[in-house]
Amino acid sequence: MSGMNTVPYQEFAREKLGFEFNNLDILVTALTHRSYVNEHRKSVHEHNERLEFLGDAVLELAVTEYLFTHFSEPEGILTAWRAALVRTESIGDAGDKLGYGPLIRMSKGEKNGSDRAHLQILANAFEAVIGAIYLERGFDDARDFIRKHIIIKLDGILESGSWRDPKSYLQEISQRVDNQTPVYKVLGEEGPDHDKIFTLGVFVGETMMGRGTGPSKQVAQQQAARAAIAKYKESGEK
Repeated sequence: MSGMNTVPYQEFAREKLGFEFNNLDILVTALTHRSYVNEHRKSVHEHNERLEFLGDAVLELAVTEYLFTHFSEPEGILTAWRAALVRTESIGDAGDKLGYGPLIRMSKGEKNGSDRAHLQILANAFEAVIGAIYLERGFDDARDFIRKHIIIKLDGILESGSWRDPKSYLQEISQRVDNQTPVYKVLGEEGPDHDKIFTLGVFVGETMMGRGTGPSKQVAQQQAARAAIAKYKESGEK
């Protein structure tokens, strides 16, 4: 990384990760998006996708090990809890709270991308940093990092019920409370075909209970269902 100011990365490692990297290049690579390499082919040759691949496996193992050793629920329940912990929204949020954003090297186009695209970049970088920690410090430190920033979310996930499939969970609530099945309706579409954003509403009877947006109708439906579940919970229903 000759000619590059690496001080912010070492400060980030010391202040946010709790240790310094002997091989700082690996941390910088973990925070380098493919698009940046495409814009700087002569000076930058590595992006974070291989580290993301490694970090994804370490993350899944650490979460699986924790759930297996701390809970006696059947496999299907544990799988759903794990999926809620490691989904893009969860790990992207963790990366955002740790302050990854300003350190991620990406193209100008990606910097101007959608919120959903930014969340995905944060999530990928979070996994890549896990991969970097694993290579630099070993599994124990990687596991400690995951417990501190991901597994800590478990109580909130269990309390809110967000580990359940939101559409199925909403249907359970709406049929029990209102004796009606939710209906999803497209409220709008924006953007070109290759980057379209959908907005959907979920209705119980004539009442719109939630609204959601996403890069596909399925994602928007899930967001709308979560919003509707939150509305039911505000009224005291579970």
